[in-house]
Amino acid sequence: MVEALEPHAGWTFVTNHARVLAAIADNSNVRIRDIAARCRLTERAVQRIISDLEQAGYLSHTREGRTNTYRIQPDKVLRHPAEAGLTVASLLSLLVRDETDRHREPGSRPSPLAGLSNAR
Repeated sequence: MVEALEPHAGWTFVTNHARVLAAIADNSNVRIRDIAARCRLTERAVQRIISDLEQAGYLSHTREGRTNTYRIQPDKVLRHPAEAGLTVASLLSLLVRDETDRHREPGSRPSPLAGLSNAR
C-alpha cells in the first residue's frame, strides 16, 4: 500500500486524469485506494476520474473477484486540439517509469533532457 501524502497546493503540469491513467498503466490491478494515495486525491475523486476515462473510451475494466483489472486504449488520441494526433501511449511514455528505471540505484537518475536533442 502507498503511504498517503500531503495534498499539493498550486498548479502543476500534469492533470489528475493523466496521473490516474499513469498509475493504472504502472499496475493494471492497482487499487483505487493506492491510486488515491499516489496521486494525492480522494478515493471518490479517483472513482470519478476512472468513470470519465471509461466513458470517453480511454479505459475499460473487468472484475475478477474483488479485483479490477484495467485495460488502457493506447492508440486513442488525446482530447484537446493542442495535442491533436498524440496518443495515450505517447503521453504515458513520459509519465510511466520504464522497468529499467525502477531497478536503477537511488540517485543515479537519467538526465531529464536525454532524448530531446532532436526535438524541434
